[in-house]
Formats: sequence, C-alpha cells, structure tokens
Amino acid sequence: MNRFDRRAFIKAAIAAAPASAFLGLPQTAHAAAKARVVVVGGGFGGATAAKYIKLMDPSIDVTLVERNATYTSCPLSNEVISGHGHIEELQVGYDGLGKRGINVVIDEATSLDAAKKTVSLKSGKTLNYDALVLSPGIDFNYTAVEGYSEALANTTHPHAWKAGPQTLALKKKLEAMQDGETFIISVPPKPFRCPPGPYERAAQMANYLRDHGKKKSKVIILDANDSFSKKGLFEQAWKRQYPGMIEWVAGAEGGKVTRMDAKTNTAYTDFHEMKAGVLNVIPPHHAGNIARNAGLANAQGWCEVDMLTMESAVAKDIWVVGDATIHGDLPVYDAPKSAHAASTQAKAAAGAIVAKLNGLPAPEPFFVNTCYSITDEDWGFSVVHIYRVQGGKLVYIKEAGGISPINIPDEPQLKLQRKLEAEYAPGWLKNIMADAFA
Repeated sequence: MNRFDRRAFIKAAIAAAPASAFLGLPQTAHAAAKARVVVVGGGFGGATAAKYIKLMDPSIDVTLVERNATYTSCPLSNEVISGHGHIEELQVGYDGLGKRGINVVIDEATSLDAAKKTVSLKSGKTLNYDALVLSPGIDFNYTAVEGYSEALANTTHPHAWKAGPQTLALKKKLEAMQDGETFIISVPPKPFRCPPGPYERAAQMANYLRDHGKKKSKVIILDANDSFSKKGLFEQAWKRQYPGMIEWVAGAEGGKVTRMDAKTNTAYTDFHEMKAGVLNVIPPHHAGNIARNAGLANAQGWCEVDMLTMESAVAKDIWVVGDATIHGDLPVYDAPKSAHAASTQAKAAAGAIVAKLNGLPAPEPFFVNTCYSITDEDWGFSVVHIYRVQGGKLVYIKEAGGISPINIPDEPQLKLQRKLEAEYAPGWLKNIMADAFA
C-alpha cells in the first residue's frame, strides 16, 4: 500500500468507526514498514486494540497472544447461571482477527522486558515489539479472605468472576440448593470488575429460586462497600420481583467478609456469622499478574496510564487497557471496569500507537461506558457514561449519556421501558463482540 492509499484507508476507517470511538488520526499517517505491535490478552480490550491497529494501518505487523482459543464473555454470564442463557452464546474464537491479517498466537505470555522490548511465552518463544498493548484483565487476591484459595475457587467454591468453567460450576451449585437455604454473595471492596455485576447476580439467583419452587430461600449480599452502581434501580427491581428474597448488608453494617469456612459454608464478618447453602465469595481484584510482575502496577495493584493515550505511566511504549487499569482518579472519575470501557480504551490506545509509529501527535479521544443489567426476563436497565480528558483528569460529561429513569409513574410505560432494555442487552453484546472479534 503506497503513502496516498494508506492515508485514504486510515481516513475511511475512522469515518466508519462508531462515534464513540472517533480518534481523529491525522490523514498523513504513514508507519515505517513492518513496525511490530504485540498485544497480550485477547478479551474485549486486547482483541479490539489488535483489530483497530490493523484497520488504521495495515502495514503494521500485529500479533495477538492469548492463552485460550475461545473467549467467553463475562457480560450476560449471570444469565447462564440462572438458566436464562447458554454459555455457547457468550463464546467466540479468533478466526475473524486472523482473517484480518493479525497473527493470533494461542500461548501464554509469562513475562515481559520493557528495556529489551520483548515478551516471553510459556512455549519458550520470545516476541519482539516496537509497541506493546497489555490487556491482562484481573487476577485475585485470595489471601484477603482467610480460608479462601484459588484451589477452592476452581473446585468447591467458584467465584465465577471470570466466565467459563466456574460459571457452569456455580450454576450446578445453585441448582442443588434446597428450599430454605441461603445463597450468599460476598462483594469485594471497590474497584472491581463489572460494578453492577454482584447485584445483578443476586437478582438472577433469586429468579431461579423463585421459579424453581424454592421461595423460602434467600439471597444475602455481604458487601464491603456502602453503596453500589444503579442502587435505586436494583432496589426497585428486587422489591417488585423478589419481595423478601434479597437482603443487602452494607460494609458499615458488617458486610465485609474477612473469613470463610469452606467445610461449613460459613461467612464471617466483623459483626456477622452466616451459614450458606451456596457461599459465593468474590475475592478482591488487582491487575493481571503479568502486569504486576513487570512492575507496571501501583501499590494498590492497578496500572496507572496516561489519561489520553492509555500508555503506561511507568514504562514507555507499553499501553495498558481494560480492567487492569486505573483510568482516572479514584473514586469519582475512574472509568468502570467493563467490557465497553475496555473497548473504547483500546481504540484510544490504537490511535495513539498508530500515530506514534507514524511520528505524529496522539489524537484526542472520548471514552464511553455502556452497561446493561437484567433482573428478570422482561426487566432491564442501563447506564451510559461519556468521558473526556481535561487538565490531565478524566471528566464525566454530565450533558451526555445517562441512566435509566427510576420514577416512571405510568405503569405500562415503566414495564415497556424495562422490557425493551432487557431486549437491548443481548443486542449490545452481539455488537460489541462483533466489533472486537469479527
């Protein structure tokens, strides 16, 4: 592709992208031949970054490293546990990216050397890069809950906060519950992946119990936090759909679980001792281990980045996207750890990388988060947040986006609104998966 054609291609690619992903890349972009970009992690962030780098400049050699040949979406995985979805509907492979000319390597990245610009793989291979995109997602701090361990998570006590085998394991435990038993969800301190997820899970678990002759059972949320995302909307739904079945215990009221007994299924807080039929402990999160081991994470375990470009604050030529990042100031303006946020961060990083490899200034992006929650078959709601960077800080644009209204006095209109949003959620997921993987 000559210089003129590449200019035209990049201009067309940006024009075809969603407005939320507009990157403003200058039309004169022209990368050096065969610049090498390695992307570690094939979730929403990594897959999107690999795809958009290749779209913006096909001359760049893009390699995606992912340990699993099939990706399973966390969004809508709670519906699999309750029986309202099938895990196969959440799964996708990497053939689409391969057809775009991206080198897909099914292997595990074990370490990276920022000075040498290399990534080491479990197979023994070493990849060289000019730019590295790191999208490692999250790993868990099991030691924060005494009595819990990774071994328990993979056997008798799945947290199911990474979709896949643990999702199906937790589904089986829910199905085996006896009427009158309690399903306990332990929510870790913020920040954690999918802020509304535990509260949607509570509704989906109650949905299963209600519809399978287990109305004497309860779902108890033991929360390390004193508030949560979409609180009013969730509480409205819980009260209407599952009266008396869902109880939320805030951190200030003894909601933080500090210890568990796997043998007796008992959760312990500073104020409470509760025995469960199913004990679903979600341990605290931190950035994926490869990022922490490389020294890219701060003392709290998260990767700080340049607000505009997503480039690591501590290592040049490494861009970190998705759940591993702290993208903004905690707690007010930090972008949520969500699939949609990872997608837009990845597009911003892609634009910055292509610009840098072409010797051009980075474009100025906007960042978007969209999140749907489903509490019953015909009841859903959502939030859309749009951010921009001002004065080196991530700022929420109040005039854009919004959240589903709580107070809709007309009952038929309320039901229609919630029904439509429940229907929109699968469509949103299909679109964002196609945007990342197709």
